[in-house]
Formats: sequence, structure tokens, C-alpha cells
Amino acid sequence: MKRIALMIGLLSLTALAQTATSQTASNPNRIVKIQGGARGNVRTGPLTYSGNPVKATVSTLKIESAQATLAAPSGISLLDAEGKRTANFTGNVKVERGRLSASGSALAYSEATGQGVLSGNPSATFVPEDKEDGDKVNINASQMSLDVDNNISTSTGNVGLTNGNQTGKADKLIFDEDKELAQMTGNPSLTRAAKGNQKELTITGQEVRALTKTKTLYVSGGVKLVQGTQTTTGNAVYYDDKKNVAYVVGNAVSVDSKSKVTVRAPASGYLEQRTDLARVRALNSAYKIPVEQFKLSGEK
Repeated sequence: MKRIALMIGLLSLTALAQTATSQTASNPNRIVKIQGGARGNVRTGPLTYSGNPVKATVSTLKIESAQATLAAPSGISLLDAEGKRTANFTGNVKVERGRLSASGSALAYSEATGQGVLSGNPSATFVPEDKEDGDKVNINASQMSLDVDNNISTSTGNVGLTNGNQTGKADKLIFDEDKELAQMTGNPSLTRAAKGNQKELTITGQEVRALTKTKTLYVSGGVKLVQGTQTTTGNAVYYDDKKNVAYVVGNAVSVDSKSKVTVRAPASGYLEQRTDLARVRALNSAYKIPVEQFKLSGEK
């Protein structure tokens, strides 16, 4: 009986060890590595790093700051807590990942979640692969969260986006670096600046999705396009900035407050608005917005 009990105990310990190992091994890219000497209890932490600057890496993220602190949950050593530790970076924080660079006054990172939260007037810049691929994307917000499991960042609070002659505002913005796609929610709006004979164009809706490389938009939920004296409404719109054309679907109506002209789309049709010609026409055929192009990585 003692032998059986001992075997059961050993099997239980082995299973626990394998579970712990698998949990750590399942997210190896979340482990933070901070360079340089540190002050503090090497076994239990916290450890404080300082330098000019302090450098660290997490997966593909490169971090620089004036100071960093690495801590483990209470009662667990830093080594045993690998995968559950937190790292706080303060003072002139800079983060780089591929073509994205971000900065702020502080970054709080959790190995458990794989999220690094940037605060203190954070801003980010995403540069095109080459000059022929369009304009830089600049983002500013109250807070930015960088996910190390994918190339996606989430910005919240007074979010502003600039992409060439396009500027956007929202309460929340998710930016997919791989697809060069921005999703804006929470009172989102996007404005294309006036150019040549074209007047400023502002588009609003419940959700705005913008492919920053191709300068195309998909806006859904009570959309409104305002350009000069012309106001067009509908359920959704697909806008191509390079071609200066918007396709409005679902109960689409356009009203010119100056000429008093109203254009309505047929029940089975849509409105085509040429933003360079200030012209709207109704077409009696179905228009299918290419919504698949505007899905975030991993989104179904």
C-alpha cells in the first residue's frame, strides 16, 4: 500500500511539474528580458534597473526607458514566477516593433496577459514599407495597449489618427499592423481635408474601418457624409479616397441644402457620390461592400 501511495504521489508531482512547464512553454514570447545590472533581492525581487537607457525585449517588442522594475507575485520567487511577473518602465519610454514606434512616460507590462500598457500622453507612428505605399499613420490617445501575441495595438481615450490628408477621432482605436487596418469605435469620425476643387469631407457612423495603405474606408451604422452643402445618409458606405468615390447602401438619401435637390436610392439600389465632382446619382442595382478586406487578423 505504501508503495502504491508513493507511486501516486510521484505521478501527481510529475503531472503538476508538466502542467507548470507547459503553461510557461505555451507563452515563451511573453517573457520579458531586461538588460544590465539590477538592485534588489535577486531571489524574490523586486529588481530595479537603471541606465542610459535601460533596454529590454519582449517577443518582437524593443523597449527603452530611464528605469525599470521587475516584480513577482507575493510569495513566489522571480524564477518560479516566470510567466506571471510584471515589469514597469518609467521615464522617456520608447517602444519599437517592426514599422511601429511608440512613446510615453510609462509602460506597465504583464507576462500573464502579454499586454504592455503605455500611458502618459502616448503616441505611435507606423511607417509604410516604402514611400510608394502611402503616408505615415500617427496615433495619439490617453492610453495604448500593445499585445505581444500579435501585431495589434489598442488605443483608448480621446484617440486621434492622422494618415496623410485623412484625420480620424474616436473613443477607441484598434490598429492591425499586419493588415495596416484601423478600426474606430465610440463616436468615430473621419475627415478628408479639402484639396483642389474638392471641399472637406467628413464621414461618421457607429464604426469606421480604414485601410491606411489603400486609403479605403468601410463605415457602418447610421452613416453620414457631409461635404459642403451636400449631406448623404445610409446604413453603410464604402469610400475610395484615391478614386474620389463613395458608395452608400441601405436607405441611402442625399440632400443638397443649397439647390434643394434630393436623391434617393431605389430599394434595390445604392447611391454613388463623386467627391471630386460634387455629384450624386442613384443606381438601380445591388452594390456589395467588400467587408472581408476590413476584418482584423483573426476576426471571423
